[in-house]
Amino acid sequence: MAGEIPNLEAIERTGTGKGAARQARRDGMVPGVVYGGGVSPLPIQIPRNVLLKKLKEGRFLSKLFNLKVDGHKDVRVICRDVQRHVVKDMPTHLDLMRLRRTSRVSLFIPVEFINEERCTGIKRGGVLTVVRPEVELRVTAGEIPEKITVDLSGLTIGEVITISSVELPSGVRPTIDRDFVIANISAPRGLSDSSDEEETIEGTDSTAEVTAAEE
Repeated sequence: MAGEIPNLEAIERTGTGKGAARQARRDGMVPGVVYGGGVSPLPIQIPRNVLLKKLKEGRFLSKLFNLKVDGHKDVRVICRDVQRHVVKDMPTHLDLMRLRRTSRVSLFIPVEFINEERCTGIKRGGVLTVVRPEVELRVTAGEIPEKITVDLSGLTIGEVITISSVELPSGVRPTIDRDFVIANISAPRGLSDSSDEEETIEGTDSTAEVTAAEE
């Protein structure tokens, strides 16, 4: 079920308070704290360049990480807040929350499309248009699906794939209540353009007939 959870390496901070936090920032680190899980909060710091890279990857607040801190057991965490400098927009502090295996969290899970070679619409020149390459799902921390799979077998041009048509693992549900679109099999662009042209020509002829009749 669960895919490989990315590591997030941090260093335990020996000092606490504003003075220690300022020193950490001067040293190129971003101070933070790990809380929850029924144990005491743990003050940490992460190299600024490492955190910036993670932030640029996207979805940082909705990803599960395996937190590694020397002298402590690895623990699954999710980021609950990243504070930024009001002018420079650089990260200045982060809060990480420990998760038990039974904790329920909302995470973005990638979508995999299979059996394109069996898709009737694609065989006839249609194009798979992906609207959501990832879907936000409510999952249990101990049973996070690596991906959700969409079978394209037999789908024809014009068919729409919504979340309700996808078989989700037991206990997993979307965070959005409505039946949203994940992808569709759209017509080839050339075919769409020619159809539009035909509609335009037909419309012009009808207008001409009406004008002639009025005269």
